[in-house]
Amino acid sequence: MYHRRTININRVVKLLQGAARSGASIPELLDKCGIHRQLLEDPDATIERDTFIKMMLLIMEQTQDEFLGFGQGRKSKPGTFSMMAHAVINCPNLGAAVERGLRFYDLFELSSFLSLETGEDTARLVVRTDPRLDFREVIIEASLFIWLRFMSWLVGKAIEPQEVKLDYSDSKNDEEHRFLFDCPIVYGADENAVSFKAEFLELPLVQNELSLSKFLKDSLAQLFDGNIHNVGLPAQIRAIISNEYGNSFPDFTEICGKLNMTPQTLRRRLKEANTSYQEIKDSIRKDASVYYLSKPELSIDEIALLMGFSEASSFHRAFKKWTGKTPSSFRKEHFGVTQ
Repeated sequence: MYHRRTININRVVKLLQGAARSGASIPELLDKCGIHRQLLEDPDATIERDTFIKMMLLIMEQTQDEFLGFGQGRKSKPGTFSMMAHAVINCPNLGAAVERGLRFYDLFELSSFLSLETGEDTARLVVRTDPRLDFREVIIEASLFIWLRFMSWLVGKAIEPQEVKLDYSDSKNDEEHRFLFDCPIVYGADENAVSFKAEFLELPLVQNELSLSKFLKDSLAQLFDGNIHNVGLPAQIRAIISNEYGNSFPDFTEICGKLNMTPQTLRRRLKEANTSYQEIKDSIRKDASVYYLSKPELSIDEIALLMGFSEASSFHRAFKKWTGKTPSSFRKEHFGVTQ
C-alpha cells in the first residue's frame, strides 16, 4: 500500500540513478539518509517522505543541480526555482504567473518543454520531451506534479486535476500515480498533460514576497505535503493589501468595496473568523517587520521608517506587543544579527 507519508523504493532507486550520473556519492547518500543498500532490492519497500526529501536536498548539494541529474547533462543551479518564484509572485492572477514561470524556464536549453493551453472551460499543462530521453517518465511526472502543487500554493486553493494523460504504459505504478494526482490516469495517450478547470487561471495570487520567503525555506516539504486550504476572508484581505497597496493600508471602506460587501457584513464575517481588520493589519506589519529584520543591511531605525513609524520607539513598542520581544532581541535570536 502506498501511504501519503512514504515513498516507494522504486522512486528512490531512480533518484539515485540520476544522482550517480551527476557524480554524487551513492554510499554517502545512503549512509546520511540511514538507508541500507539491501532495501533498494525490495520492490515493496518504502521510505519516509522526510527521508526522501532529505536525500533530494543532499543530491542538490552534492551535484549543485536542482534537476537532480535528470537534465540530460544540463544543470539548474540551486536558486533557479527561487528566482522563478520571485519572478511570478507579483502577477495579477494564476494564468499570468504560470505563463511567466514557463517563459522563465524557456530561457534555459532544457530537455523538456512545458506549455499552458487554455480552452473555454478547460486548461492543460502539457509536457513535451524527446522520446529517447533518459528517465523520461520521472521528468514528466515530476514536472506535472510540482507545477500543480506550486500553482495551488500561489492561489491558496487546491488546483484539482480532471485528468492526467501519459504517453507510456506504467500501470504497475497506477496506485502511486493516483496518489500524486488524485484523478483518472490515461496511459498510452498521444501526449503528456494534466487538465483542470480554466477558471482556476483567473484566481488572484494570495501569496506575496513575505510568504514566499517563508515558503522557499521549506518548499520541497510543502510541495510534497500539498496541504492547501481554501483561502478564507482574512487571506483574501491580506492578498488585496499586499498586491495593491504595498506597505500602506487602505481604509476599511476601500476593502469593503474591493470585496463588494457592506461594512456591517465584512465586520460580521471577520468576527465569525475570530479576527478583525486591525488584527489583519497588525499581522501584516509583524510579518513585514520580521522579514526586514532578517536583512542585516537594514538598521532598526530604517525598518521603523519602512513600516510607517515616524519614531523608532513607537516601532519598538508595537513589535514587542506583536512578538513579546524587542526588535533587536528578536533579530539576534532568530537571525544572529546584532545591530
